Formats: sequence, C-alpha cells, structure tokens
Amino acid sequence: MSFSSKLKVKDIDVVGIGNAIVDVLIQTNDDFLETLSLKKGSMVLLNKEQAEDICASIKPDLESSGGSAANTLAGLAQLGNKAGFIGRVRNDRLGELFTNDIRATGARFETQVATSGSPTARCLIFVTPDAQRTMCTYLGASVLLSPEDLDLSLIERSKILYLEGYLWDQPAAKQAFIVAAKTAKDNGVKVALSLSDSFCVNRHRKSFLELVDNYIDILFANESEIISLYEAPSFKIALEKVKDCSQITALTRGEKGSIIISKDGQWEIDSYNLGAAIDTTGAGDLFASGFLHGYTTGQELFRCGQIGSICAGKIVTQLGSRSQDSLKDVLEKNLS
Repeated sequence: MSFSSKLKVKDIDVVGIGNAIVDVLIQTNDDFLETLSLKKGSMVLLNKEQAEDICASIKPDLESSGGSAANTLAGLAQLGNKAGFIGRVRNDRLGELFTNDIRATGARFETQVATSGSPTARCLIFVTPDAQRTMCTYLGASVLLSPEDLDLSLIERSKILYLEGYLWDQPAAKQAFIVAAKTAKDNGVKVALSLSDSFCVNRHRKSFLELVDNYIDILFANESEIISLYEAPSFKIALEKVKDCSQITALTRGEKGSIIISKDGQWEIDSYNLGAAIDTTGAGDLFASGFLHGYTTGQELFRCGQIGSICAGKIVTQLGSRSQDSLKDVLEKNLS
C-alpha cells in the first residue's frame, strides 16, 4: 500500500521541534575519559560552569549543529526533502554556528534568536577508537523553548511534525509539544515522535504513553526505550505490546537491524554495513531521516525501513552526524 494518498498536499515535508545544540566532537582515548571521571558510553548533563571548564581543556575535532531532531531534519534536507526546524539558540558564537550550519543543509530555521539568558546549548562528544561515544551535554537556551517560539504556520503547511523526546523534561517545552501536536492534528498533519532516551522515558512514562496514545502516528525507539515505555521484561514482550497499538512503530536494534510494525503487518530490516564504524553519533537520528524520506515520498513501510538503515549505516562510518557524502548517492548505490 502507498501511503502518499493519506497525506494532504503540503509544501513542507517534515518540520521538527527539538533541542538546538552544537555538537562538539573530540577524538580521544579511555585515559582522558578517566581524567574527567566519565563512564564510557554514558551521557551526563552539565551546568554552565562545568561546560565552560571542559571546553577550556579540549581541542575540538569538529563543531556542527546538532541535537536529535535537528540531525534528522538536516538528513531529510540532504535527501532532498523540504524540511524545517524549530529550536531555541542564543545570539552568541555557537548560536550563529548552529543557525548557519543547519540552514546550509537546506533546512528552514527561522525561530527567533534569544538575546538574553542562557547561552546556546552544546554537547561535548568524546569518541574513542572503538567508536563508542561519551557525551557531556549543557542544554542552555534550548530547553527554554515555549509555545511562543512556535511557528504554527510552518506546522500547518507540513506533511509530518517530528518531535524529540528529550525536550519532554521541561514544562514550557512540553506545553509547546502539545500545542504543536494539536495544531498538527487540526490540519491533517501526521505526528512522529522519537523517544530519544530510555532514562527520559523512565522519568515520564505515563505522560509519554498519553502522548503516544492521543497524538502519535509514527513512533521511533530503540530496544531499551521501547522496553522502558511498556515496562516489559524483554524486547520480545515489548514487541507484542506494540502490535496492539495503532501507530506505525520503527524499532532500531543497532547491528541487528530494525523492525517496522503497523496494523498491516511486521517487517524485519537488516542493518547495512557500509564501512568500519567510527562514530555512532546520530545513527538513530539518520535512521529517522531515511524512514521519513521514504514515507513522505509514498514508499512501502519495508522500503522506508531499508532507506533508514542505509542512512544509519552510512553515518556511523564518519565523525559527526551530518553526512560528508551525498545521501542521495548513497541510496542510489545501495538501495536495490
């Protein structure tokens, strides 16, 4: 079945709402992580002073606009989709970097820049030789997003509204999500959600379930996130719970590929090995890019999953979450 007929004619394919963060990538080793008392593979939140202290002690290998939803929207723009992003930055160096960088991908970013308050968010990503990433995040201005920051006309003109679960922690941002989701539903716009992080799900399970049940048409999650959402003892049991839901669910499983579930069936998609894994930053985000690219162009769900897996398989072969190669060319070469 083609899903293009279910989408109203719109001039923007996907608009996303999420944390506007600058990714600061540093290639390092286990010894350096130990000096900072960081557990490899973890994610910790920093306050302003901690972020400034660590930034003063490192030499970045790469700085680029980031944040989960922003990565997904940038990937969609690289794939040729008309994409927009809503997020909050400050009028500082990193805010300017974020704005210029995401616009350079072709995505629309027109949220009013903050002129006071917390500085632009940044995520310090330490990448070790085994491709593991350890993240230290200062959320800064990004989590101060409120309903007043929303461009509702942008949502009304979109085929899909894409929400990033990380923002659910903040009351004003949570209210912005609800306003955006209601606007989407009132205008025939599909709503997609990335659960983002199992710890985030643990903190807000009840309200996440209410959001999924009332508003979400497409749900993205990895194994640990979906297990947490349904408080299941195993992935297999979580999978059975998903089958009882009405939304399309895309579950990523790293090297084990992904599983797509809808009321019409279930599809298992293999992972794509497109080279040695260097950095897993953005793999889930780019899977969502590929999946939504397929969905907005009327592809079957199995093919949407394949496109997502190819994009994820490509991004892990490089440093950073923005493809250095044409994603269009990557798809043409690998999608049979």
